[in-house]
Formats: sequence, structure tokens, C-alpha cells
Amino acid sequence: MKAAVYLGQENVAVRELPDPVCGDDDVIIKNIYSSICGTDVAVYTKGPNTGHRVTVGGEFGHETVSRIVEVGKNVTEFKVGERVYPYPLHAKNDTRRAGTIGGFSEYILVPQAKRGHSLYAVPEEITDRLACLIEPFTVGCRAARRGQPQKGENAVVFGCGTIGLAAAVALQYFGMDKVMLCDVSDFRLNIAARLGFTVCNTEKENFVERAADYFGTAPSLTGKAPDIDCWIDAAGAESILDTYMQQGKIISRFVAVAVNNKPRQLDLLHMTYAQKSIIGSGGYFPEDVRDVMSMMASGKWDLESIITQEYPLEKIAEAIQMASDPDNAFNVTIRF
Repeated sequence: MKAAVYLGQENVAVRELPDPVCGDDDVIIKNIYSSICGTDVAVYTKGPNTGHRVTVGGEFGHETVSRIVEVGKNVTEFKVGERVYPYPLHAKNDTRRAGTIGGFSEYILVPQAKRGHSLYAVPEEITDRLACLIEPFTVGCRAARRGQPQKGENAVVFGCGTIGLAAAVALQYFGMDKVMLCDVSDFRLNIAARLGFTVCNTEKENFVERAADYFGTAPSLTGKAPDIDCWIDAAGAESILDTYMQQGKIISRFVAVAVNNKPRQLDLLHMTYAQKSIIGSGGYFPEDVRDVMSMMASGKWDLESIITQEYPLEKIAEAIQMASDPDNAFNVTIRF
């Protein structure tokens, strides 16, 4: 089979690897589309140990939709031809392989495959192209869920990448009234606006004024602040938490889903008096897979429109480079 192999910083090669061999309890799937994750971009542009546990000389990729091409003799839950989403945490029976299941390879061996655990059936209403976004959308959905969304509430999402947009869609799906997306890329914000979201370019606009105008105001410890119940950081800029501490209203929540390992100091007395919450969100759970499939199948949002470029596997290096350019790309996929 053809497979993209990671060889180090800015070095990926498509090579011929042995086809996987199906055991009695296993399933072999053939990838249809795979999406490029921000962690794939990070490990490509910055080198090893900057994304998922991608090893030099190994396969990688984890955002994919596939079709079953072979089942072991003991397998009764699956049939050849079925379209499935491989759940990265369990697809290889090794959670350490969550980022390297072989999304950029033609075939994936799923050992001891289990329905609703390592493989999920994909509803017919979801196209092949859109289905490869299930994985990043589950990350965004988990962040939205962690924000404890309530009907009629307001939210802001910083970071208009795939995960940030997914969080915004999930917040609407969970019933939130007004949702704003913030970023510094007009290219991405324009795509979000076409999906019906109110947007703010924080480089060109005063966020506090824009948010107060859109959401109205509510009390905070520092005076009137934008009436935002839930803040989601899908960007990771240091200023976002600072803005929340200054402008977050009383009884509001802040969810951190962006990768940000810099230590921070917090004024806990302020948090106590303002009854604010800071919540971490990482990964996803089966309930997020089910909700994302429901969102996608509903057709309420033209989510496939965020796929802006598509490449064959042979051009994966070019595809990853494009995915690193927020002014010209939103989501970039590999077509098998």
C-alpha cells in the first residue's frame, strides 16, 4: 500500500509499505478522505515532539473516513463495504496511537474491532468529504459541552479554525442564542460568516466594543462587560485569558481547548467573588461522536464548505504546507 511516512521536520515521503494482514478478530479499512490536523502541521513544520506522538519513520494521520474491505472470520458486527469512522483513541487498541492510526495510508488494520468503540457507522446523509471532519468536530463539540451550554445563553469562540468553528456549531446545536467567532484571518472569518455566524477580526476591531454591541452588557467586577456566558479559547493566544479575566461577566465560564502549555497566574479572589469558572477540554467521548454525526446529518450548516483545498496522497507535503496558511486555507483534505 501507499503510505505517507514522517521523516522529520519538513520531510514527508509517500512510500510503499506492506499491506496489513487481517487477523480472525480484525477489520481492514481503506481510507476515502483524510483531513490534515493542526498537530500534523505542527510536527511537520517544527519537528518531532511538537504534535501527537508521531515517530520518525512511522505512519501518521488520524482524521479520516474509511470503507471496510476485509473482515476476520470471527467478525460478525461489520460487513465489507460498510462506511465507517475509525475512532482514533481505540482504532489501534493503543491510545498512544491516537494521532498516528494511519490516516495518510491507503489501508488501516483495526485489531479486535468493536462497533461503537473502535469503528462507528457513518450515516448516509453525511458525504465522504464531510465525514473526514468528524474527528476534529468531536474535539470542538467536547469543548462546547464542557462550557455547559444552556438555551438562550451567549458564547464567544476565539480561533476560527476547524475546532473553533466546530465548537461554535455545537454551541448552536446545544441551543445557545448568540455565538460570535473571533480570529485575525479574514479568509476564515468570511467562511464562518457565510455559515451564519457573527464574526470579529480582533486585529482590526475592538473586541470589547464589538461584543458589547452584539451581546449587550452585564455586570462584572470591573463594571459593565459584554453579556457572554461562555468563552471558548480555540486559539491559544495569551491575551485571551487576560481579556476574560478583565471582561468576563459574573457567573461566566472559560473553556481552554487550544494547546497552550505556558504556566499562568490567576487571581483566585477575583474568581471567587465573580463566581467564574475555568474549564479544560481535551479530546472527545462517544457522546461527542454521536452529536457530531447528528449535526452533520441535519444539513442545517453547510459544513463541507470549510474544506477549501483537496490533494491526492502523492502531494501530501504540499497539502500540509497549504494547511499551515490561515489566510488561504481553512480545512485541507487528502483524497484517496
